[in-house]
Amino acid sequence: MKKSMLALLIALPLTATLSGCVVAVGGDGHDDNDYSFTYEDKAHKNRDSLTKLQPQMTLSDVQHLMGVPDFNELYDKDGESIQVLYYRTQRTQKDGLTTKDECTPLILKKNSLSSWGATAYKQL
Repeated sequence: MKKSMLALLIALPLTATLSGCVVAVGGDGHDDNDYSFTYEDKAHKNRDSLTKLQPQMTLSDVQHLMGVPDFNELYDKDGESIQVLYYRTQRTQKDGLTTKDECTPLILKKNSLSSWGATAYKQL
């Protein structure tokens, strides 16, 4: 009886400290917080979202559609506030880094989408 009582006294605290871990997996696997979401996935998603852009969209609408930009610039040109959001849409080097030459610029004037793309950016 003493041995079984001793075993019980040892086993009971050990079993109470054991716990399980549940990992919830769901969605389409393309969540921005998902570590399996590759740069190529992000570029493809951004290219797809670019096709849905419309002139005069608000900054809020653009960010809702496109997500967080890779780069964000704001400057004043001739008294006009210009914001440029950069979204990765291609890969030039397989180094794991995102650079502006791998991004498509979106130009907003007065918080409204004015134009996008390399040609539009050059015209600024």
